Formats: sequence, structure tokens, C-alpha cells
Amino acid sequence: MRPQFEHVRTPQEASWALLWRELPAIPFEWHYHPEFELTLTLNGRGQRFVGDDVGAFDDGDLVLVGPRLPHTWFARERLDAAQPMLAIVLWFSQDWVEKLAGDFAELGGVARLMRRAGRGLVFSEDCARYVRSHACLLRDLTPAQRLPRVLDMLVALSADSAARPLASAHFGAGPAPDAHNERLARVLDSLHGSFNQPVEVAQLAQRAALSVGAFHRFFRRHLQMTVTEYVAQLRIGRASQQLIDTDKPIGVIAADVGYANLAHFNRQFRAIRGETPRAFRSGHRR
Repeated sequence: MRPQFEHVRTPQEASWALLWRELPAIPFEWHYHPEFELTLTLNGRGQRFVGDDVGAFDDGDLVLVGPRLPHTWFARERLDAAQPMLAIVLWFSQDWVEKLAGDFAELGGVARLMRRAGRGLVFSEDCARYVRSHACLLRDLTPAQRLPRVLDMLVALSADSAARPLASAHFGAGPAPDAHNERLARVLDSLHGSFNQPVEVAQLAQRAALSVGAFHRFFRRHLQMTVTEYVAQLRIGRASQQLIDTDKPIGVIAADVGYANLAHFNRQFRAIRGETPRAFRSGHRR
């Protein structure tokens, strides 16, 4: 199965990105991105997929995934049925890691940790408990207050001698970034910021400083799909999240993500997910 490229947006007031995701079940979303990702999963039990590794995970699962390494979690069982599952996700760019290592000799261990993350790393229970005590506080802190907590967590991870790799050494990562990364980021920022609006290819081409024809070739070469296919996957991904997280009627969700025609939304959803929106919601609610 081909992984989907995920565009991670870093807020202007921070140098790294945080996602706090509460949901009744974790859907299978096979994807990759050029950032490092640290994921702590709470109140869930299921399967973890990292590269060619498939393993069971439980409450407190802590994993570091390297750039371009395909991964996902899939879970429907909550330890406390009255509470949602929680995924606390931290993303760091390659530049961010290199600047830390270059400017602060004390963080050399963190740089070595990131070099080992190419295959994915799962950490010991003791280390996960320590990181959990810090990660659960992040949402209520300001960006400036979060940074020292994050550095403390990374130092703890770098000292975990029981951390073990997940994917096999020969597993191939997703397509590598290149000199056009900044141009592609501008385009994806625009698409993600207005995914539920009609796609204006001419405007996207202008943001990329390309003709419309050259833009279509550029986009397909880097993401292995057309703009239309990418927007459809983005819309259906957002719709899937709403189907799991909310009780909104399917027609309202379809409109929220950019489909004025419910029948067209249903066809697109089935083509991408392999089932109807109603069946998808029912399966995850069970």
C-alpha cells in the first residue's frame, strides 16, 4: 500500500509542532513526512505499523519515527471506555535537530538519537513514564514554556539504553526531499489552508512560480498523484476524522470538507476508504 504524504504545518510562534488528538478510535492512516515524529499514545490498545514492522501496542506506547518512514497506529480498544484515546504528537524538522546539535555541544546525544530514528525507535516503559509526565503538561503551556520540557524529554530519550529499532535495516523510506521543498511547502500550505474550497490550479501554479502545465508535472513528480487526487485524499481524511470524533450528520460533514453533492462525496469516500461513510463510522464506533 502506497503511503500518503502528510504536510506538517509549524505554527509561527514555535519552531516545532504539537498535535493533541483525542478520539474514540485510531484509524489506519498509512503516511510519511520529512519531519521527525515523537508519538505518545494513551488509553489505547491496538497495532502499530512502522516501516515493515507490525507490532502490538498498549497504553503509554512511545515511539520516535524518522523522516520519510511510513507509519500508522490502529486501535479500537480503550482501557477506560469512558475516556477517549489520546495521541500526543511532536514534530521536529531536520534543520531544527541540526541547529540544536550544532549550537549546543551538550545535546550531542540528541543528535545521535535522531540518527538512530531512521528505522523508528520504541522506548522502554521507564522512559515512557518519564516522558508521559512531561508530555501531558504541554497543551496548557505557552510555546516558550514548552521548549525546555521538550528538550528535557529528548535528553531522556537519548539516555534510554533499552530503546530498540522497529523497521528492518533494509526497509526503504518514502521519496526524499529535494531543492524544490520550499516551493512544494508553499503549495501545500495553500491547499491545506483551503482544502474545502474549489481548487484554483492557476493560483497554485503562481505560488510555485510555474506555468500551469509545468506545475501539474511538478506536483505529480513529487507526490506521485495529481492535485485533484491529493485534495480528495485530504478532504476524505478530514471527513474521516469528523465521522469518528463527532455526531454530525454525514451531509453536514460532506459540506464541511468541500463536497456540495452528497452522492459525489459518498463515491469519493468509498473509492479511498473502501467503504461508505456510514459503514466507516459504524465500524469505528464499535
